[in-house]
Amino acid sequence: MRSGEELDGFEGEASSTSMISGASSPYQPTTEPVSQRRGLAGLRCDPDYLRGALGRLKVAQVILALIAFICIETIMACSPCEGLYFFEFVSCSAFVVTGVLLIMFSLNLHMRIPQINWNLTDLVNTGLSAFLFFIASIVLAALNHRAGAEIAAVIFGFLATAAYAVNTFLAVQKWRVSVRQQSTNDYIRARTESRDVDSRPEIQRLDT
Repeated sequence: MRSGEELDGFEGEASSTSMISGASSPYQPTTEPVSQRRGLAGLRCDPDYLRGALGRLKVAQVILALIAFICIETIMACSPCEGLYFFEFVSCSAFVVTGVLLIMFSLNLHMRIPQINWNLTDLVNTGLSAFLFFIASIVLAALNHRAGAEIAAVIFGFLATAAYAVNTFLAVQKWRVSVRQQSTNDYIRARTESRDVDSRPEIQRLDT
């Protein structure tokens, strides 16, 4: 049998060996915070956007486009039908695209895709929707058969045109502000880089 001193020495060597192996092990527990997962986790509705002018206009556009689409869908007979089909396409497309943009802006999802110029995207959507709704409403008003559903669709079509036109005006202003801010940031960045080069003569020697 081993003596007590030998057992103590063996235990000490085992503990030191385990500490060394544990320190060199690549599978060590870490105290670094786990990065937040991307995706749909942590989504929040932005009440400030929905209470603002652009958010309210977006909600009004979605509602008006949906009502106009429902009105045009209740018409069972038409002759000619070209104006009805065009109005149906415009109202459905505007409802889908504007609804997607409303979700993106109200949930701040557009912040996760900075590669897209969302101000310009909103401007193009609102301007094109206003123009198409205006043309579709005029065509439907000229070719309608004085049915209640057609008259209602024309009314909501012109209301949607007005909502998109106002949104286009505000989107133009917002886009101009973003362009000015971007140009100002680029100018400040260029001035900062030039000052750094002037303050570091070794960079100038390398360039020459």
